Amino acid sequence: MAVDKITWDRVGRVTEPGRYMYTFGWLTITARDLEIWRQYPQAAFTLLAEHPEPETSISEEFHLGAFDIAPDRPPPTSH
Repeated sequence: MAVDKITWDRVGRVTEPGRYMYTFGWLTITARDLEIWRQYPQAAFTLLAEHPEPETSISEEFHLGAFDIAPDRPPPTSH
């Protein structure tokens, strides 16, 4: 199962919390999300879909979930 991840670079290194329109839909970024990105600029967040009410929106709504602070680093091996 593929999990969509998103990085700070991909969202244009936004500096303020808010709701932003991207090619995949609306993304809500919180102050806490930005704190994590400032501390770990390469962190990749899991993109979580919200299910909007049918009468309120036709665009998909997303927010950030769990994150990986070193997404390009291979996982450690156990000995």
